[in-house]
Amino acid sequence: MKIEDLRRLFLFEGLTDDQLAELLAVAEDRPFVAGEELFYEGDPSECWWVLLEGKVEMVRRAGREEAVVLMTMDRPGVWAGGFQAWDHESGYLATARGATDGRLLRVPAEVLGELATRWFPFGVHLIKGFFQTVRRMDTLSRQRESLIALGGLAAGLAHEINNPASAATRAVDALQDACDTMMTSLVELAENASSAGRFVAIDALRREIDLVGGVVDPMETADREESLSSWLESQGVQNAWDVGAQLAAAGVDLDWCERFAQELDAATIGPGFTWVASTFSSQTLLREMKDSTSRISSLVDMVRSYSQLDRASLQLIDVTDGIDNTLVMLAHKLGDGVTVIRDFGDDVPQIEARPAELNQVWTNLIDNAIDAIGGQGTVRISTRLDHDEVVVEFVDSGPGMPPEVAVRAFEPFFTTKDVGKGTGLGLDISRRIIADRHHGRIEIEGEPGATVLRVCLPVSR
Repeated sequence: MKIEDLRRLFLFEGLTDDQLAELLAVAEDRPFVAGEELFYEGDPSECWWVLLEGKVEMVRRAGREEAVVLMTMDRPGVWAGGFQAWDHESGYLATARGATDGRLLRVPAEVLGELATRWFPFGVHLIKGFFQTVRRMDTLSRQRESLIALGGLAAGLAHEINNPASAATRAVDALQDACDTMMTSLVELAENASSAGRFVAIDALRREIDLVGGVVDPMETADREESLSSWLESQGVQNAWDVGAQLAAAGVDLDWCERFAQELDAATIGPGFTWVASTFSSQTLLREMKDSTSRISSLVDMVRSYSQLDRASLQLIDVTDGIDNTLVMLAHKLGDGVTVIRDFGDDVPQIEARPAELNQVWTNLIDNAIDAIGGQGTVRISTRLDHDEVVVEFVDSGPGMPPEVAVRAFEPFFTTKDVGKGTGLGLDISRRIIADRHHGRIEIEGEPGATVLRVCLPVSR
């Protein structure tokens, strides 16, 4: 290629022969054929491409849908790529595919930046300032999106923790009353000279009751409570209805009460039944407190695992662990109308990944699926091994995603949600994490009733 060849292109108007000669010295005349792919969306934009002859299509592919042509380079002098001349983190925005046979001028982006800085220092300062401004705005928007998501997760977590915490608080208050009653009735038994042998006998009867295997049917419990309370009242037991309710909840029947009464006399029958009922109530409350505090501890462990704050960034992980933890974090959004189906493959191996970042992806995809079905429908999450990739699919029963939307879904700031309900950063962040950080890919299939978001991660990095 000669200087005269470049001189004919509108792009190089104003450059001197010496400048064109410098450009030719570092450039490559790159022929291509129809159908050949020259560079790929998401790859680092390491070269600057100038069309010399022919046509090049800039395409994007959404899942398994046919690639959509965004634009066609058909005028000699139009260019693409080279963004790393101004910003080292930039990648190609689309895939370039030859529409006909032709030729391109390819210049390394780093060299282009050096030449432009030497030739047009003021212009380069303007371009870099523009890139930095856009990058800063993008970063601030992502931080805002992260804070919004964090606020939602924090609210959901507070809701999840509040239930067991409130249950534990109520149990503690009730346990105080049960303990006071138990001690008072025990003193009354001692004051009425109950012998040690008799106390051992009534305690043996108490141990016969299996609290774990007690009555669980509410109707049966209510009927038993009424019959026991009436019987206790006929025996002269004070607070018969309170004692009867506690005995019925423990699974006690009338036959047991009659055997228990045989070990008591008129002076001790009231304190005896009150004491044994308070012991049952205390044990039940202690078990409730244990379950509640265990639930709180489990939630804290899941949050720690979700955030990965105390672990190395790159780990050997099971992807299903992160999905389960994410579902716990989003439990407040699931509600009664959302059915989550877990279809995890048994043969899926562990992969080397950054779990905290993958959890962000799972959060975005599950959250979008819940929004897509409007809080009523099914979200199916499956994992499987496909050759040398772990495939994770999120399928929702929503109305589907039109092809024209699926093509743009991963564009920064593109959203179909109402104003104030979305920033369009979720899928863009997810794509960057999967493609740039994990060398995988994320795809969309937008069929009505079965919209599929598919994440493919390499087993070996």
